[in-house]
Amino acid sequence: MKIGLISGSGTYRWPGLEHASAEECATRFGFVELTAGRLRGVEVLHLARHGSGHAQLSNQLNHRANLSALVENGVDAILSFTVCGAVEAAVPLGSVIAFNDFHFPSNRFPDGSPCTWHHTPGAAGRGHWVFDNPFCEPLRRTVLAACRDLEVVLIPEGCYGHVDGPRFNTQSEIAALSAAGVTAVSQTAGPEAELAGEAGVPFVLVGYVTDYANGVSADAAQVTDIAARISQSTEVLAEVANATLPMISPNMLEPAGDFYRFDT
Repeated sequence: MKIGLISGSGTYRWPGLEHASAEECATRFGFVELTAGRLRGVEVLHLARHGSGHAQLSNQLNHRANLSALVENGVDAILSFTVCGAVEAAVPLGSVIAFNDFHFPSNRFPDGSPCTWHHTPGAAGRGHWVFDNPFCEPLRRTVLAACRDLEVVLIPEGCYGHVDGPRFNTQSEIAALSAAGVTAVSQTAGPEAELAGEAGVPFVLVGYVTDYANGVSADAAQVTDIAARISQSTEVLAEVANATLPMISPNMLEPAGDFYRFDT
């Protein structure tokens, strides 16, 4: 069994990765750097979505290359992690959210093109991803079970909101997301969830709350405080992954939903 780990802002090398070996993978969408290794006895492939030193901002990410690299290297499931801003005031800073829904109505890559693998008319495999819950529920529940044994503040469910970057959102934009039921936002994970869903790869998304989104709290977010919590997120999310990985079994790795194809 091989598990893909995707990390975001602040985590560019996975802590404690044993026998780590970086490799550049060529995909039909571009080159991607992955790091292979083992964590808690499980084979993993780590992708730092922003690259070393945060070389790529959210608007510069090549999501199809990133997901292709993981899928083509045979991952059986993907654990994706993101730092995020809370849209609900009741969500504590520093808490961990195991998302069970996502809000991504634009369904677009950063370049404005539709977020899908299927861009060529008549191509084999084309179709629609059809689902109730967009994340692998057995795997998400495993994350929940792992977190309950850790000293973390756990939010057991929530709606992830994907927003365009690299700027942060206005108060009116956040108010609209709140009205739609969004729990927390970030700028990267919507396309990952969509592409994994279309590819039939079990996928879960875990967030670490670094700040309150614009207008949620009476106290404006300070860049220094956000940076400090981003730094803290590395250790916390590594603990979540380390606790989760040994609990994963192949029989729980089922894709979310189904895919309606027109050539089968």
